[in-house]
Amino acid sequence: MTEKVYRLGPGCTVDDVAEGNIYLGKVQGFATFGMFVQLNDKTKGLLHKSNIRTERKEHDDILVLINQIRPNGNLDLREINLPEGGYTTELVAKRLVISRLSDLPEKLGRNITVEAEVVQIKQTSGPTIFTVCDDSGTEGAAAFTEAGVRSYPEVNLGDIVRIYGESNKRNNQIQIEVSGMTVLKGAEADAVRAKINAALDARSEPPEIEPLIDSGILRALWPEMRKLAKIVRRAVLTQQPIILRHHADADGICAAVSVETAVLQFIRETGGDPDMDNFLFRRSPSKAPFYEIEDVTRDLDMLLKDNARFGQKFPLILLMDNGSTEEDMPSYKMTEVYGLNVVVADHHHPDETIDKYLLAHVNPYHVGGDFGVTAGMLGTEIARLIFPEVEDKILHFPAVAGVADRSEAPELQDYLALIEGKYTIDDCRDMALALDYEQYWLRFMDGREIVKDILNISGNPGRHERLVTLLVSEANAALEDQITTMMPHVKEQQLFSGAKLFLADVEMFAHRFTFPPPGKSSGEVHDLLCKKYADDPIVTLGLGPDFAVIRSRGVQMNIPQMVRSMRDEMPGAGISGGGHLVVGSIKFVEGMRSEVISRMIEKISEFSVQ
Repeated sequence: MTEKVYRLGPGCTVDDVAEGNIYLGKVQGFATFGMFVQLNDKTKGLLHKSNIRTERKEHDDILVLINQIRPNGNLDLREINLPEGGYTTELVAKRLVISRLSDLPEKLGRNITVEAEVVQIKQTSGPTIFTVCDDSGTEGAAAFTEAGVRSYPEVNLGDIVRIYGESNKRNNQIQIEVSGMTVLKGAEADAVRAKINAALDARSEPPEIEPLIDSGILRALWPEMRKLAKIVRRAVLTQQPIILRHHADADGICAAVSVETAVLQFIRETGGDPDMDNFLFRRSPSKAPFYEIEDVTRDLDMLLKDNARFGQKFPLILLMDNGSTEEDMPSYKMTEVYGLNVVVADHHHPDETIDKYLLAHVNPYHVGGDFGVTAGMLGTEIARLIFPEVEDKILHFPAVAGVADRSEAPELQDYLALIEGKYTIDDCRDMALALDYEQYWLRFMDGREIVKDILNISGNPGRHERLVTLLVSEANAALEDQITTMMPHVKEQQLFSGAKLFLADVEMFAHRFTFPPPGKSSGEVHDLLCKKYADDPIVTLGLGPDFAVIRSRGVQMNIPQMVRSMRDEMPGAGISGGGHLVVGSIKFVEGMRSEVISRMIEKISEFSVQ
């Protein structure tokens, strides 16, 4: 007759063993009076030297009989020798009472069992820290094997696990001190995952609010804006990092900082630490109004290092004031290789070809609008959907963005009306110019605290006023010097369409490598010419050695379409570019400069005037 040997499962305690039964244990250590035998992570007993039958070493498996369970819970053991094949083993499973992560503060010092998804694995110089998420929240679980040694190497990101341990507080943070962890499989894992997903789906749903203003465009965009906000909220709830890329101008900054403000507040509200070495949220300006290969390469390098070193999930990529055009395609192909989720809120003229790479795409052109509904307006409304409590703080952002991008949409006047008595249109223009000026010197840095001062959300209005006054003064001086230098060299042509064309060489007759950059210089020249010829349709070309910046008024242009047709017609010119319908840029190889400019002027002449 074969003997029955019991194996004590994870989470079991002394209450789950019985006198007279034989258990499979492991030698834990030695003392002068015998050896200690561990039955599982929580339960061990003493094998007195008088009851040792064979010589053993640490970590050896051993069969022991429970001789006595003392009143204090101590176990007296006796070694049993059974022939191989002379016994069967049976798992003793703990009757599971599953706790939710939200219950941990109420169960400090008590043993608990949780079922959750692993969303981060970080190896420290001491324990391994698993960040886990269930249907109620996210917490850390610390497991220790040896200093700096990975505990539970079989557990991977995305696994559904059952964790046994004690609820504790370390450095004022709730965490589980892990005594056991198993990876759930099959139907058991599917059931836990379904429960988590259902709860996350409900918790990530944006609040039921309306747009700040009465706008048909915003109402039509609202479902897609809610969809994007829900994706961002879910990323926060599951500890998925977010990389926010935005065009480095005042409109893009207003869009991005509004969402940044909301996301960081939402992280705090849900118990996360937004300042944790910038792992959960990063905002990065992009020089171009599209997601350049340089941008995606920087992001991939950073995220892959974080994934390898800190066990981070791959991030959600959020693009604002860029991301809608064919120029984004090469970068999107890179994100597809790594399986990255990408969402976009933009007001550049969109190309349908990129939508297959996006989980959500908010763009006014999709609902009959245009670039007049700026990225800053979209960003502010999306920020409210992510975390409504930031509304008062960012209420002026749409107006700043609108005047920065010279919006003529009726929405701008409505947003200005919201801040009447607090900010004037001149205040908004000053903040916009200060943002453009300071971002030029920041280059690729986000300048988070400086930007907060410029936009008056740092809680120091006196410093805001002094800083904006200084930056506007410096920017205007630089602009005046640039315009004074450039205007004598601006050349005028009359187009067959009746429009006036002005050519401004921003390479030969402008200060380089300083503020204002070529795009800003071209825009200032264009504004000056629009005032001088108030009743005429005008196109201004800011010409560089291998690029042209295009500004127009009163001409029914389609710059993206023009760029595509020129690229097809001039295969040796290396043409790329795009932008808005009437404001944009084109790049080409320097050796084809004169041919490209001539062809571009021909194309512009074909557009009708208003």
